[in-house]
Amino acid sequence: YPNVSLSTPLPGIPKPVFASVDGHEKHETKITTLENGLKVASQNKFGQFCTVGILVNSGSRHEAKYPSGIAHFLEKLSFSSTAQFGSKDEILLTLEKHGGICDCQTSRDTTMYAVSAEVKGLDTVVNLLSDAVLQPRLLDEEIEMTRMAVRFELEDLKMRPDPEPLLTEMIHAAAYRGNTVGLPRFCPPENVEKIDRKLLHKYLQSYYCPERMVLAGVGIEHEQLVECARKYLLNVKPVWGASTPANIDQSVAQYTGGIVKMEKDMSDVSLGPTPIPELTHIMIGLESCSFLVCCTY
Repeated sequence: YPNVSLSTPLPGIPKPVFASVDGHEKHETKITTLENGLKVASQNKFGQFCTVGILVNSGSRHEAKYPSGIAHFLEKLSFSSTAQFGSKDEILLTLEKHGGICDCQTSRDTTMYAVSAEVKGLDTVVNLLSDAVLQPRLLDEEIEMTRMAVRFELEDLKMRPDPEPLLTEMIHAAAYRGNTVGLPRFCPPENVEKIDRKLLHKYLQSYYCPERMVLAGVGIEHEQLVECARKYLLNVKPVWGASTPANIDQSVAQYTGGIVKMEKDMSDVSLGPTPIPELTHIMIGLESCSFLVCCTY
């Protein structure tokens, strides 16, 4: 059609039908609470892949009664050998059959174990997640490898030109000195040798209980996810024994305010022939209302 204008429909082609967008989300989030207190939340979206994760109400802010760094260790130990899977490689090979990947991230408030895989592999995914969260072996060699990984990460934080991770740590430490979200997210160097399997089991016994967990999924049918949760998470006894939620720290964040300073010698650190310029990085934080408070304007 050399003579047809770009603003004119091509002859002989059906008139296109465009989807209308009304700005409203059509996919509803459904939530079910199982008999043991575990919540199952899902939102179904079209696609061949889904993302499923177990979120635990556990993070560095809950380490007031323990040496700081346990959440950091658990993040590094995630998806290692379990009761069903002999090694991390075996877990990765199992996920590979369903085009899946896994990840674990900890924050000051939560710990998340997540897997993305094909929808048809949902049963395998939930089984694997349950085993990774509730049945980790925590072998001596795995803990020792984690110690090495933590030491390397701490050294990397000191040498990294980007100061943002350290600034975020420092501003929390200044704002909530010695309590809840002011506790260190990264394991302090002096605690690396203190954390062992016995201490990890004691912590897991208190915080990794069904009432503090949510199984969440995107891209799957809610009923299917609830069925898998009942199958793999309802009557499962963790490797550390019965939970003791009575030992949970119920501290409320207390704002203290203050200043934290750190001087770093970057003279021997360089990304190339040009040395890193001597810069001062400052972060300022202000006390505000809790994110749990509903404010009306």
